[in-house]
Amino acid sequence: MKDLRLEIQIKECQLDELSDTDRSLVTMAIEATASSYAKYSQFHVGACVMLANGVVIKGCNQENAAFPAGICAERSAIFAAGAQHPDQAVTVLAIAARDTQGELTLEPVSPCGTCRQVMIETETRFGHPIHILLYGQRRVYVIDGIRNLMPLSFTEF
Repeated sequence: MKDLRLEIQIKECQLDELSDTDRSLVTMAIEATASSYAKYSQFHVGACVMLANGVVIKGCNQENAAFPAGICAERSAIFAAGAQHPDQAVTVLAIAARDTQGELTLEPVSPCGTCRQVMIETETRFGHPIHILLYGQRRVYVIDGIRNLMPLSFTEF
């Protein structure tokens, strides 16, 4: 038996250290939290994707009393992009959230496992890594490719 060491790379910065484009996408993700329907969790998440053609699409979480019927912000944005622009790769994904008091989270919020799997499928489909921006008031995580969040990914069978 041998141990394997997997390494990931995540950059940490402040919002003002991002490029103008990345900062704008984070701002739109923050704005998207206002459209969230989070009646049950009171945890409002917004996402914003930029496509290869420069089109920007927002998404937000939508909850439902039948919990599996809801959708996360990341998937709502990615699926909307796929429905509207099926031939365009997602190049950037920004995520922001508000806590149960309605305040922006202090720390970055990371995508759930289901959203990570959708992101892997999207990257695999287009052969292009997604530049991921996870916003928190204290810091922003910048991640180049979902495999840096999920290194042992399920892509094909």
